[in-house]
Amino acid sequence: MNSINRLISPKLLVISILLSTCINVNAQQKITPASIKDKMQWFADAKLGIFIHAGIYAVDGIDESWSFHNKKISYANYMKQLNGFTLKKYNPSAWAELIQESGAKYAVITTKHHDGVAMYDTKMNELSSVKATPAKKDMIQPFFEELRKRNIKTGAYYSLIDWSYQDYPGFIKDSSRYQVKNDYERWNRFRNFFQGQIKEISNQFNPDLWWFDGDWEHSAEEWESEKVRSMILTKNPNAIINGRLQGYGDYATPEQNFPVSRPKDNWWELCMTTNDNWGFHHDNNWKTPYEVITIFVDAVANGGNLLLDMGPMEDGTIPAEQIIVLKELGAWNKKNGEAIFNTIGGIPQGHYYGPSTLSKDSTNLYLFVHGNNSGQIMLKGLENQIKDIAVLGSSIKPSHKIVGKISWSHVPGLVYINLPEASLDKYVTVVKLTLEKPVKLYRGQGGL
Repeated sequence: MNSINRLISPKLLVISILLSTCINVNAQQKITPASIKDKMQWFADAKLGIFIHAGIYAVDGIDESWSFHNKKISYANYMKQLNGFTLKKYNPSAWAELIQESGAKYAVITTKHHDGVAMYDTKMNELSSVKATPAKKDMIQPFFEELRKRNIKTGAYYSLIDWSYQDYPGFIKDSSRYQVKNDYERWNRFRNFFQGQIKEISNQFNPDLWWFDGDWEHSAEEWESEKVRSMILTKNPNAIINGRLQGYGDYATPEQNFPVSRPKDNWWELCMTTNDNWGFHHDNNWKTPYEVITIFVDAVANGGNLLLDMGPMEDGTIPAEQIIVLKELGAWNKKNGEAIFNTIGGIPQGHYYGPSTLSKDSTNLYLFVHGNNSGQIMLKGLENQIKDIAVLGSSIKPSHKIVGKISWSHVPGLVYINLPEASLDKYVTVVKLTLEKPVKLYRGQGGL
C-alpha cells in the first residue's frame, strides 16, 4: 500500500472501490436507444437482409440440430452427416452476387449452429467444416470478403448452445448431462470454450452484426452476457447485436410470426424462411415471390426489416426455388426501392387500408397496393396539399379527387386515387404522393 492509501481509512477505501465498480458496471449495462442510435442507422436504412443456414443437416435434408434434440434421429446418425458435407460447388462470389441482386444490404450466415459444428477453422476443438468434413473449407472468410467487395454488411450467426460439447449441460430433449448449480467448474470450462469461439470470430472476421441464438437455456449471469457484449464492442464498437443475449442486444428478432400491430421496439427484424425450414430440407412448401414481397412490404411499413432465409445444399448449391424468389424480389426492389430503402414506417392504420412508408422528411408518402387491384384507393385524414401523384416504375399518372370536404369544417375530405390497370405491378404496386409539407394527419372523430 502506498503513502496516499495509508491516509485513507480501510473502510473508506472499500466504499470507494465499491462505488467505482458500481459506476463501471452501470456504465456498461446502460443500453438505451439514444446510446446506440448512430450505429443502428445503417440497420434502420437497410430493410432487407439474407439469412443463410449452412450446415451438415443439409446432407440428409433434416431439421438443423433439432432433429436429434427432439429424437427424430439418433445423435450418432445425425453426426454421420459430417462425412457427406462436401461444399464442392460452394461459390461465395455467386452467393454474394445473388444477395446483391435481391437488394439486400446485409447477410447473416451460421458460423455454428446448436449441433456444435463450426463453419470456420475454429481452434477451440476439432468439430468444424475444415477439420471434420470432406469439404475442408472455411465458409465464412471468403463469403465475408465477397460481401464486402459489394458493400454488403456482414453478419455472424452464433449459437450459444452447443449440444455436442462435452461440458455443455443440455443434450437431448429429455435428458441433461448436469445442472449448472451443481458443477460450476464444468460450466466455466464451457464458458471459456464458447467465449473463445466468439473471440475467434471477432478477431478473424470482425462481423458488422452478431446474430446470437439459444440464449433461452441460461440466464444473463450464466452466459456472462455483459462480458460477451463488452468483448464484441471492444473489438468493434459499431457492431450490432441482436436481441438474443438475455437483455444485452440492440434490436428485437421475432421469428416467423409476423406482428399484427407495429412493435414498440425502436429497431426490429422479422426472420423468416422461404419454405418451412431454415436449412436445406425436403420441403416443397415454398413461398411465392408475391408472398415474400407482401411480407417484406408489411415489415418495412411497420418500421422493421426482413431477414429472409436461404438454405444451401451440402455441396454449396442454392435451391432453384430460392434463387427465383431472390431474383424476383430483386427486380421488384429495383423498380420500387425508393419506397423501401432509407424510409421510415408509414402512417397509422385506419388512414389507408394497406401498408405505407414515408421518406425521412415525411414529404413523400408511399402507398402499397397488393395484388391486381386497379380502380380507386382511398386515403383518410390527410390534411396536406398534394403536389403530385405517381406510380413507381410507370409513366401513367393517376388522377385523384377530394370527396366530402366541407368549407367551414377543419376535418379533411377523403382522397380517392384512380389507379389504372396498365400501371399495376405484377406483385405490389407503389403509389407515391408528394406533399407540400411533412405529412399531417387528422386523428379526430369527425366532429365539428
